[in-house]
Amino acid sequence: MKYTLRQLQVFLAVAHHQNVSRAADELAMSQSSVSGALKDLETQFDIQLFDRIGKRLQINELGLRLRSKAEALLAEAQELESEFTRHTLVGELKVGATLTIGNYLCVSLINQYMQQGSQARVQLEVANTSTIAQQILDFKIDIGMIEGELQHPDLLILPWREDELVCFCAPAHPYAGLDTLSDKQLQAASWILREQGSGTRQTFDRAAGSRLHSLNIALELQHTEAIKRAVEQGLGISCLSSIALKDAFDRGTLVPLLTPQLPLGRNLYLVLHRHKYRSEGIRSWLAICNRS
Repeated sequence: MKYTLRQLQVFLAVAHHQNVSRAADELAMSQSSVSGALKDLETQFDIQLFDRIGKRLQINELGLRLRSKAEALLAEAQELESEFTRHTLVGELKVGATLTIGNYLCVSLINQYMQQGSQARVQLEVANTSTIAQQILDFKIDIGMIEGELQHPDLLILPWREDELVCFCAPAHPYAGLDTLSDKQLQAASWILREQGSGTRQTFDRAAGSRLHSLNIALELQHTEAIKRAVEQGLGISCLSSIALKDAFDRGTLVPLLTPQLPLGRNLYLVLHRHKYRSEGIRSWLAICNRS
């Protein structure tokens, strides 16, 4: 074999940082050792993996094509090493989840995962759909759980469970208690919505369709709880997942609004990189999700 796992680690670290110095810091190596390992790898196969732009290294087309395969091979090697040293089937898993899923569904899944052994741990990153997708593409997380729809040749999108958005307001709002809202009432309201790039906003915008341009969007907020508090204070009406609203509806601090003209059903998805090695931890997490 003409290459070593250390050379692959160097290649991937430089690809991530696009800088030899930062790659050296990550790997606890000298800059000269990193440069030498990368040069040896390229020389052995008579290839160039990066374009040199001053002190910056920009991964090229060949490097991009080989990166995912190198990530998968290194991940498999790391899992093998983990099993050699820790004798466990499941270990630490990096999960990325969008806000509704991360805040309202993931705790139960994490608890089930951690019951499998002392080494079973989960790092949870909560962000919007576009951010989670990019982290998967960059191999920063192992698996994503998202509310929005994605299309990318390197992403495997697996339908997980159904969900539905619900429009809502404060109990003292003039719309509270109405049988249904007309298009005219939707257009007259002040809306408080999630930010662009979130799955919730994607679903709402698609449901609103041609009505969207005439809606008064007063606030765009990144956090579900902030939106709920703003609506409770009478700043406007909103639209969020029924999962995030159940407790508030039960307490009566928020009330649902019926909008049959808006198709607010959607799917929640699990997302994997197509070339990501499916470790025992990933397979276990998928099985837990499919049972939930």
